[in-house]
Amino acid sequence: MAWIYLTIAGLFEIGWAIGLKYTEGFSRLWPSLATVAAMIVSLAFLGLALKSLPVGTAYAVWTGIGAVGTAALGIYLFGESADVARLGCIGLIVAGLVGLKLVT
Repeated sequence: MAWIYLTIAGLFEIGWAIGLKYTEGFSRLWPSLATVAAMIVSLAFLGLALKSLPVGTAYAVWTGIGAVGTAALGIYLFGESADVARLGCIGLIVAGLVGLKLVT
């Protein structure tokens, strides 16, 4: 169950990271409220995952899911660069996440 909680936490991290773009410096009410709510949910699920996962592994996976998802959505939503080097680096993060799952 901890890995499910951690995955949910990572997905909500993606939500709040992307949400920050839409808040325009927290000057827009509804995007700001949604972003803060996603932050709270993300941290709550991370806390649940930490009950049984090592903190280093959980934190690395949480930030990794957030980084990969945010980078992917940045490419899709905002037209950010999708060059080979960037995609390769994202692939390395995914490889690290899989590795952490396999050894934990």
